[in-house]
Amino acid sequence: MGAQVTPGHALGSSGYRRMLVALLCAGVATFAQLYSPQGILQLISADLGIGAEQAALTVSAATGGLALSVVPWSFVGDRIGRLRAMVIAVSAATVLALVAAWAPTVELVLALRVLEGVALGGVPALAMAYLSEEVQEHARAIAAGWFVAGTTVGGLLGRLVATPVADALSWRAGMTAVALLAALAATAFVLIAPRERRVGRSLDGPGAGGTRTSRLLRTLRDPGQLGLFACAFLLMGGFVAVYNYLAFHLSAPPYLLPAGLIGLVFLAYLGGTVSSPLAGRLASRRGRLPVLLGGMATMLLGLGITLAGPLPLVLLGLVVMTAGFFAAHSIASGWAGARSDGARSQATGLYNLAYYAGSSVLGWAIGHVYEGPGWPGTVAAVAIAVVLAAGAAIATLRPSPRQRQ
Repeated sequence: MGAQVTPGHALGSSGYRRMLVALLCAGVATFAQLYSPQGILQLISADLGIGAEQAALTVSAATGGLALSVVPWSFVGDRIGRLRAMVIAVSAATVLALVAAWAPTVELVLALRVLEGVALGGVPALAMAYLSEEVQEHARAIAAGWFVAGTTVGGLLGRLVATPVADALSWRAGMTAVALLAALAATAFVLIAPRERRVGRSLDGPGAGGTRTSRLLRTLRDPGQLGLFACAFLLMGGFVAVYNYLAFHLSAPPYLLPAGLIGLVFLAYLGGTVSSPLAGRLASRRGRLPVLLGGMATMLLGLGITLAGPLPLVLLGLVVMTAGFFAAHSIASGWAGARSDGARSQATGLYNLAYYAGSSVLGWAIGHVYEGPGWPGTVAAVAIAVVLAAGAAIATLRPSPRQRQ
């Protein structure tokens, strides 16, 4: 009964700063390798003789494996500790990434990418719960924003490293280079992360509000959580689809960009690096729902700009869309854990299940739209997903008249 008395890390403290740097490294190690094929899908397609939507499976296989594993990883984190589980996850995934890059057949590549995704699931499944319990309450939204910013850095570095190496050597060499980068980031994470002080089992363990199954079911009965899960599925699915098929769009007439230059397009991720912590600060002052909806509106604006013909406007639209997406995601992901009652691991696990299921399903399915109407059809499909997400948020997360009084 008085076991949980250790205060969380205060905003600006040494432990708080170490946690942010460690989680940034974890984000780099995870998201660099998760999305490393995305900027070189056209090279994979040409080398293996497969279509655009089939090449996109190299991304969807990993995100699908991740989606399947996030809830089990949340239970593992309760059992052995969040930090230890994250270390195991990122280390195993890095080894699998090196093997997958040199698998001889597309079927084996996809199978290994699924396993890599299963291993990687331990980081997003546990990171939000870890930081929520290790920092003081008023600092959680800001810390969550910085963690999401770290994931944008990882996604950006993975693409920036993979594309020029793949262009010069091969797509396999490009993915290997990213796996080596991930290994360095994983090592830094292990060395920097402060040890857990607020033991997760005391808050989310068997004695915290029922069994794990009952806490999982309680989360699923919360309409607000379901609304956040719908946002995760729709927004992430649309976002990944944009980046999956952008490489094909820009390598075709009238742009005809080589793979090396297409990799630089992913610098648009810096828009998310800026917007994620900014969204956290705005939410702490203005409330989460307005900032969440503002992020979605910004996504729609950016999508519309990408329909313009000139390349600079297409790239501007991409930056705006990316900033909007990561602002919305940083709010929704932190909100899922914050509104849970004694079930943070399960709530963040379910959020990530929806998030990466969207990446796998919509990221692949919208490829059929691209093969038909092309880029305008792709933009329209993603815009519909964003509008549906906004509707779900308004319907389930808007305070009731009684709550507003």
